[in-house]
Amino acid sequence: MTESPAPAPAIERLTCVIPAGGVGSRLWPLSRANAPKFLLDLTGSGDSLLRATWDRLAPLVPAERTMVVTGISHRDSVAEQLPDLLAENLVTESEPKDSSAAIGLAAAILELRDPDAILGSFAADHVIRGDVLFQRAVTTAVQAADQGYIATIGIHPSHAATGFGYISTGDARRDLAPFDVYDVTEFVEKPDAAQAERYLADGGYLWNAGMFIARATVLLDQMALQQPALVASLRQIAAAWDTERGADVRERLWPTLPKIAIDYTVAEPAAAAGKMVCVAAHFEWDDVGDFASVANLLTRGRGSDLAVLGDGAQVLSDASSGIVVSESSRLVALVGVEDVVVVDTADVLLVTSKSRAQDVKNLVSRMKVTGGGHLL
Repeated sequence: MTESPAPAPAIERLTCVIPAGGVGSRLWPLSRANAPKFLLDLTGSGDSLLRATWDRLAPLVPAERTMVVTGISHRDSVAEQLPDLLAENLVTESEPKDSSAAIGLAAAILELRDPDAILGSFAADHVIRGDVLFQRAVTTAVQAADQGYIATIGIHPSHAATGFGYISTGDARRDLAPFDVYDVTEFVEKPDAAQAERYLADGGYLWNAGMFIARATVLLDQMALQQPALVASLRQIAAAWDTERGADVRERLWPTLPKIAIDYTVAEPAAAAGKMVCVAAHFEWDDVGDFASVANLLTRGRGSDLAVLGDGAQVLSDASSGIVVSESSRLVALVGVEDVVVVDTADVLLVTSKSRAQDVKNLVSRMKVTGGGHLL
């Protein structure tokens, strides 16, 4: 009797999945449906957030083990920015169905290609500084995932942020790694300022960076406990993916899938069942959720500075701070305004403050119902 060959080392079975979806409505009018956040250069580096994510993952996995899941309308832009991405690894959604469907479909495709595959999901629109520390954290998470756990990566908080979710950590798991791995006891939604201060003082809370690493089959089986019909449909779509029936099956099933975040189908239930662990990482991370975040990134936290973003932006400032984003050729002049946000595009001028930057999303919601959709 011939024994089955042993699976390859865990890191060699890792496929990195980059979900590239969402418009980033808090970054309107810079981020729009046809030019979403992940396709933009928000750091002044010359590369989009998507391209930076690809480059960050390249030392961990080759191009043939990197997948991108994106909307069909962004397929060409993604392919243009990532010329090394294989056609079979560019997975398109006909309509957005949130992260459970997007990541779940990638997992279902990987499960068929390699039953021992490990999936790592890393958002296309985050900014990370400290690539070596990032790679070390991912490698540790892969080791935990190979033992059947669903791993996430949490970030040591540098301040009492109210714009991020938090992870409550439990016992150290030295059976999985010598250090930095902990049980996850709870995922906590974005706190108010007082709660965030308590989390920071407590020391047992990490920022939730939304990264998930697990065996593809383990992730799908966990999701199926909450959403069996969703997972059954995803596995049907995956089974037909590379066949002549693929398009028909996708068109029939994809619109029927529920919109639900992976936090609710996988992360929170897995934590409650003791199947979730967290790697406490030490790199700098930001999800660049609003213009205040962009300003903080560009000034490296120096709140008294004025950040400027945009090729050829012309800004004249006197005793002002905040951020100016300019896509026009006109001069933007500021005198004596603190923590201002000015976004100047060809058809929209946005003026707000850093403290109200999160509320830009409310304007976008109002425009959807008041006839301003052509500007979104």
